[in-house]
Amino acid sequence: MDIAHLHFLVAEADQAQRLAVVDMLGKLGASQVSEVPDGHSTLRFLNESFAPAVDIAVVDLSLPGMDGLELIRTLAGMNCRTRVIVVGAQPTNLLFSVETMAQAYGLDLLGTIAKPVTVARLQALIENYVPPKQRSERPRGPTFSFSDIGIGLQARQFEPFFQPKIELATGQVKGLEAFARWEHPEHGVLGPLAFIDALEQHNRIDFLDWTMIEKSVERCREFQDKGTPIPISINLAYETLAHAGFIQQITACIQRHRVLPDYITFEMPESSVLTTDPTFLERLVRLRMMGFGLAIDDYGTGRSNLQLLARVPFSELKIDRSFVDGASKKRALGTVLSSCLGLARSLDRMSVAVGVETKQDWDFLQGLGCTYAQGYHIAKPMKADAFPGWLEDWRHFF
Repeated sequence: MDIAHLHFLVAEADQAQRLAVVDMLGKLGASQVSEVPDGHSTLRFLNESFAPAVDIAVVDLSLPGMDGLELIRTLAGMNCRTRVIVVGAQPTNLLFSVETMAQAYGLDLLGTIAKPVTVARLQALIENYVPPKQRSERPRGPTFSFSDIGIGLQARQFEPFFQPKIELATGQVKGLEAFARWEHPEHGVLGPLAFIDALEQHNRIDFLDWTMIEKSVERCREFQDKGTPIPISINLAYETLAHAGFIQQITACIQRHRVLPDYITFEMPESSVLTTDPTFLERLVRLRMMGFGLAIDDYGTGRSNLQLLARVPFSELKIDRSFVDGASKKRALGTVLSSCLGLARSLDRMSVAVGVETKQDWDFLQGLGCTYAQGYHIAKPMKADAFPGWLEDWRHFF
């Protein structure tokens, strides 16, 4: 990587160590390096009004005035776009906790270095640098009332778009996840931001769920009739499954479309599935006994009770995109991701990594032994009639 165009800041109280890092950056090709001896000076330098803006800051944890921890918190609160490398004399496991803390705050940390700093370690972290995307004001989408959405549902304007799920070991397409889209006659294709809130506020998310279930099972039948039998995963709200008539309704649905339960997996958020409610647990067990799959979605975003997790009859563990995107470059994310995959294996369940955006993420997941992958690196959600053509292209690719 050519780093001559990047502006570096070295924040270190000890002059000898500060100059040593400046010298290392120079050897790596940096031509713009500033230096400061304390936390408050660092903060002034990283203020967005300072020109030229700092691209990468190498920050010691033990800065006088404002230490590294306070600086991380403050910079995150400012939505600072500077990438940060933290240096410390602390043990590696403590520095790992600093990485995790920075990630939780939302600061883009390139990584940590235990002193003494080396050219090799510094270069490895700088290689993780990706320029921040230019900020742009996103135009606000149209807003709709609950009544508007109800009319759209009745008019059958809502359709499932499908995103492929790939087996990492073989590259084979092993399933599709259905995503709700509103094909609005005036505004075009709209995502969940346009309609989810209004449905949830009126406690009628089941209207959308049942539309997606009915149409997804119908598409599953169509795929099978055209010689492409492929399982489909459908997102399901707690309230929909908790309804007394759910089992009877889903049984009627799959019978109507002549689809076996084995071809349908229900995805539910971690926060919904991990419950001690015996009635709800009975319903989950019943679905699995009938042959339906059950995936725990957004795993890692809640506060999992591992004892409960082991008792829930799920077949797939879907790891949240916040632990997947960029995990190949960030040790903290990679460690958490590896732990999630190990948990799935120990429970003899399939693992699905969501939010695979780059080939680096794909390769990293393969190395960790993840079962399936989903994400824009593979494909964006697509209409049902676009899937056969995409599948043909994918098979040629592999």
